[in-house]
Amino acid sequence: MTPPLSTHRTRYAKVFLTFARNSLVRDMTFRANFLFQCISSISWTLMNVGFYLIIFQFTSSIGEDTGWGKYQFFLFLATTWFINSLVQAFFMPNAEEFSELIRTGGLDFALLKPIDTQFLISFRRVDWSALSNFAVGVVMLVWSMVHLATRPVDPIDFSLLAISLYIFYVLCGVMIMYSLMICLSATSIWLGRNQTLYNFWFYITNFSRYPMEIYQRSWGWSLWGLFTFAVPVLVVVNVPARILARPLDPRAWWEVPLALFAIAATAISLFVSRWVFKRALGSYRSASS
Repeated sequence: MTPPLSTHRTRYAKVFLTFARNSLVRDMTFRANFLFQCISSISWTLMNVGFYLIIFQFTSSIGEDTGWGKYQFFLFLATTWFINSLVQAFFMPNAEEFSELIRTGGLDFALLKPIDTQFLISFRRVDWSALSNFAVGVVMLVWSMVHLATRPVDPIDFSLLAISLYIFYVLCGVMIMYSLMICLSATSIWLGRNQTLYNFWFYITNFSRYPMEIYQRSWGWSLWGLFTFAVPVLVVVNVPARILARPLDPRAWWEVPLALFAIAATAISLFVSRWVFKRALGSYRSASS
C-alpha cells in the first residue's frame, strides 16, 4: 500500500531539517571561518550599495522614464539579494559538489538511498553564511519601502495583496534559479567534471539583477528576448520587484501577461530540470565501471 502524500512530505521535511541542522553544527564547529564568510559576504554587498549610491548622485533613475528611481531600484536590489542568497545557501554548495560525487563514486551511494536522488543531491548541505545577505536585503527592503510609502509625491500603499504576491514571486524566482542550477550540475555526468559551474552562474545572475528596461534598446532586444523567454532569468527579479516598486494599478498592458508568464516559466523550468536530471542519471555509469 502506497503511503499518503502527506506522509512523504513529512518525511522529506524531517530529512531536510536534519541536513540543515547538521550543516549548522558543522559551520559552528569552525565559528571563526563562519564569521569571516559572513563578514566577507556582507562587505561585498555594502560595497555594491555604496557603488549605486554614487550612481544616484548623478542621475535620478536607472534609464530615462523607466520608473526605477533610487528607492525603487534599491527595492529591486534587495529582491536580488533575497533570491541569490537563498539559492547560494541551499543549492549552490550541493551543485558545486555534484561533480565530485561523480568522480569519487559518492553518487553510487546516493542512488542506493531510499529517497529521491534529486532531493538528496539538492539539499544535503546548507551554507548558512550565505544567508547573511538575506538579512541585509531585509534591511534594504524595509528602508526602501518606508521611503516610497512616506514620500510627499505619489506615495505607494503597500497592500497585503502586493506583499503576498511579492513573496510568491520571490519563491518562483528561487525555483527558476534552482532549475537552472540543477540542469548545470547534471551536465557533470556527461562532462565528467564541470569546473565552470560557478562562473556560469555568476554570468547568468549578472543579467538578472538589472531592470529589464535597460535591455530594451537597439541590439539589447535580443538579450531581452533570450533571457526572458529562452532562459527566463529576467523575470526572476523583475516581476516581484515591480509588484512592490509600483502600485498594482495602473499597470502597463504587458505587466500582467509577464506575471502570468513567470508562473508558467517556473512550472516549465522545474519540469525541464527534472527531465534533464533523470536523463543524466540514465546515462550515469558507476565510478567503478
